[in-house]
Amino acid sequence: MSFGPPPRPFVLLTALLGGPVLADDLFVDSQDVPQVLTATRLKQSPAAVPGSMTVLDSALIRASGARDIPELLRLVPGMMIGYGAGNQPSVNYHGSNVNDARRMQVLIDGRSVYRAGLATVDWSDVPLAMEDIERIEVFRGPNTVSYGANALMAVVNILTRRPADSNGTRLKFTRGQRGINDWYASQSSHWEGGDLRLSLSGMEDDGFDKNLLGQDYRDSRRLNRLNLSASHALASNQSLDWQFAAKEGSDQRPYTYKPVFYGVTANGDNSDANAKDYAGSVRWNIDLSPEHRLYLQGSAQHWDRQQVWRACDAALSFSPELTRLWQLNPNYAEQVARHILSPLPPGTAEEQALGRQAQLQWRNGGSRQVCGDIDQSTRETRYDLELQDTLSLSDNLRLVSGANYRYDRADSQTFFNGSLDDNTWRLFGHLEWRVDEHWIVQGGAMYEDASLSGSSLTPRLAVNYLITPRHGLRAVYSEAVRSPDMFENNVNWSYRVNNLTPGAFGQRSAQYFVKTRGPGDLEQERMRSRELGYNGYFADADLSVDLKLFYDEITGMVSEPLRNNQYIASNSNKARFSGSEAQLDWRVNPADRLRLTYALINAWASNPDDRRMSAHNSGSAGWLRDWGHGWSSALFYYGDDELNQYRFERVDLRVAKRFRWDSTQLELAGTLQQRLDDEPTTFANNNYDSRHVMYVSAELEF
Repeated sequence: MSFGPPPRPFVLLTALLGGPVLADDLFVDSQDVPQVLTATRLKQSPAAVPGSMTVLDSALIRASGARDIPELLRLVPGMMIGYGAGNQPSVNYHGSNVNDARRMQVLIDGRSVYRAGLATVDWSDVPLAMEDIERIEVFRGPNTVSYGANALMAVVNILTRRPADSNGTRLKFTRGQRGINDWYASQSSHWEGGDLRLSLSGMEDDGFDKNLLGQDYRDSRRLNRLNLSASHALASNQSLDWQFAAKEGSDQRPYTYKPVFYGVTANGDNSDANAKDYAGSVRWNIDLSPEHRLYLQGSAQHWDRQQVWRACDAALSFSPELTRLWQLNPNYAEQVARHILSPLPPGTAEEQALGRQAQLQWRNGGSRQVCGDIDQSTRETRYDLELQDTLSLSDNLRLVSGANYRYDRADSQTFFNGSLDDNTWRLFGHLEWRVDEHWIVQGGAMYEDASLSGSSLTPRLAVNYLITPRHGLRAVYSEAVRSPDMFENNVNWSYRVNNLTPGAFGQRSAQYFVKTRGPGDLEQERMRSRELGYNGYFADADLSVDLKLFYDEITGMVSEPLRNNQYIASNSNKARFSGSEAQLDWRVNPADRLRLTYALINAWASNPDDRRMSAHNSGSAGWLRDWGHGWSSALFYYGDDELNQYRFERVDLRVAKRFRWDSTQLELAGTLQQRLDDEPTTFANNNYDSRHVMYVSAELEF
């Protein structure tokens, strides 16, 4: 009597509990072991990585229907997605300050797009179309060891499609509600020894519909991008890859200026930001032998943000006496300014004298409204040069090492009273020792020295036990740092207001009385991380699983909001994050794929702002199905129980139909996003008129 093969759940359970026969069948397969690169700069199987990895492949990216990278990162366990406005997304791993995502490194093909001047990643302005992305590797944890300061909590490495894999012409148009209007066009060509792809793309939408008061919300975005990517075979063992990217666009900004003096209001002019970004990189790859490879990569980037608007306040805002009072005692000056007609608060003789002069000026015409142009434009430039050497010392010993030099410059009359630059040198190394077929011991360190923030040495030590090449347990201890950015440590913030109408104290151009200076002596934030985890692939079930337990401590945090009003930065804050994460990717059969993620995070921070974006429970669930005859669908659920005190739950459905004629393909797709909650997104002012949005796309390849 035969009962047939055991069901898959029984096989999985038996294997995990150590069943000898079924486990052997389950753990053995003839497929190549997949590899990831981001964790250590070495190609490793997921089971051998010293940390937690999430890989978003091209099929998942397409099926998600996501229009930008932050929305796609909702599929990463522990990743928190927030919005300052419709065109100002912020991405944090585990949580951090709600406005400033300062503690995560973001790379495009190894080139950092993290702006050191203002400590931010302009996610809306990343000069890369979703259609050019091959996959995204996310290292979920500190990785200063491999990528330097600012890789404090996670690394997002966006890998683009190789030109050789995208020959032909591709056109795509997307239209939908909320002003969605996207387009993409690419042309690829091949010649003997080389490939090239040129892509052009654009994106538009209207952002959120209304603020807390029901008023129209000014936060639309418009951008156009150009990307050029080429690869050349120079010799049998050498290749040259180069890229060029350009982006221009404008982001509307909600008008948030609040006059200091009672009774004077702003005139409501916009404070929109116009952006122009350029980036280029060249990489020379050399295979000295099958066991020895190196590359030399150079890149240059330039970010240009033009932001000029008109604001109104009292003429007293430009009083030399009030300016002097602010320099003496900002708290006292603010009390005088906020309560200009009230009796002066207690103070020194000089503070009292300056306060009386300010009150007299108020009565003698200083209360009249004046309006002028504020210029908050910034420019940032980066040059980066890196040499990396990968060497197999023996069959069980591999070493990756290298050096990096980076030059950063920030220009802004408002933020830096001119320009500020920084030089950073790095030396890094990672050694992988396969003790036997089961045990792997890995260790690495990076030494970094920056002219503005000093030097640091960060280590990592990990032990992996491979049950099989596809199943591994890991224990990881690592340390990481984040250097204070130029703004935090060296800000020289003051506003020169031009074209004053009428003039203030006989001036048509004058300095606003509030001036902010950075401390200049901030130290690096430091993190200690401990992790236990499991990564496995069950070949018989085509099931990938990753589990993680973590305990992270950050000290010396710079958490104060970056504002031109008593900005007092310090290293006095700290935070702890502990919990667990899980991700499961199951290809149930050739037609169905299920994907689940979950994160349980216990967050504590001395500054409440550093735990506002830490949802205690968060996760996603996805079902991808190929129905045959060109039809496919994808259903996703995203949920966070608390993001800045607001719940977020959404279901996305994408349905597509593909038509083929010889070498020509046409795909028609529709995406529906439905909010299951009725709460604002991150902030009270971020509201939509409807809880759902729909957009459709047509994509032609030939």
